[in-house]
Amino acid sequence: MRRVDLIVPYTEPAKDKSDGDMSNTMATTLPMAAIFTRNKMIGWVAVVFALQSWLAETSEQRKTASTPAYFSVGMSFMSLLVSYMPLFLPPAPVRAVGGSGTEAPGAMPPT
Repeated sequence: MRRVDLIVPYTEPAKDKSDGDMSNTMATTLPMAAIFTRNKMIGWVAVVFALQSWLAETSEQRKTASTPAYFSVGMSFMSLLVSYMPLFLPPAPVRAVGGSGTEAPGAMPPT
């Protein structure tokens, strides 16, 4: 049996203003990781997180944010562009030159 005089009603804890939003943090850091590693999967995850944080943005977050949420969406699409760039602009072929080009010329073939 429970004692009625020992029951403590539940009170919801107050929200802390400095409580960071992990979704916004992921939306801003994942595009940079995708650009540095040129990993397409990280780029797509960055797009999903950026869209999610943009759609879930509250008016209080809009007032206190240093940059608008659509900037992170643009950054995530730019990370996709960078990771898919080798498909559209292939890198220049590597010349098969031995060394740095400062060595002595090769021997002349016998005539």
